[in-house]
Amino acid sequence: MNPALTSIHQNPRTSAVVLPVVFGIFEKWGLTGSEKMTLLGLVNERTLYNWIGQPEKARLTPDAVERISYILGIFKSLEILLPEPEIADRWLSTPNDNAFFNGTAPKDRMLAGMVVDLAAVRNFLDNTRGVW
Repeated sequence: MNPALTSIHQNPRTSAVVLPVVFGIFEKWGLTGSEKMTLLGLVNERTLYNWIGQPEKARLTPDAVERISYILGIFKSLEILLPEPEIADRWLSTPNDNAFFNGTAPKDRMLAGMVVDLAAVRNFLDNTRGVW
């Protein structure tokens, strides 16, 4: 685990600041509750709704912080690559003919549930932007 992510995870203010931003992104992306849970690595629906309603009380695991970091990076990359917000927000749900996605929507890759799937989409976007 990255030491920087560990220190962020231990900061009690992190969840109060970052979770509302993440849930705002999820709304822009039109995600369902189940999809939100998968991206955050949650198994309990109650936890999701507690995090939405009282983000300041959420206890973020290092895994959740890592997932959130990828989600924020994906959002940022999309906003840079596709400056029209509606197009950027729809990109994840649009089938993509790039060989990396094999005709499926990028969101499908992200929803495979593993952190590496989030990392793969983030890396794809970063490479598209020319960021190494």
